[in-house]
Amino acid sequence: MSGSIVLVLVILAVIAVVAIAATVREVLREGRGHVPAEPSQRPWTAGNLPSQPYSLIRF
Repeated sequence: MSGSIVLVLVILAVIAVVAIAATVREVLREGRGHVPAEPSQRPWTAGNLPSQPYSLIRF
């Protein structure tokens, strides 16, 4: 019984080491973070809609 537990723990340790190594590799490959370029589009606007909700406007 203890042999199977040791085998499971070894398998989990191998999986953890592989996952950590893959994470480090991807972080180094990405360049420690990617900053996207500044968008060249104008910010979203509401067009000609009122600045107050219609329910608050008194006609």
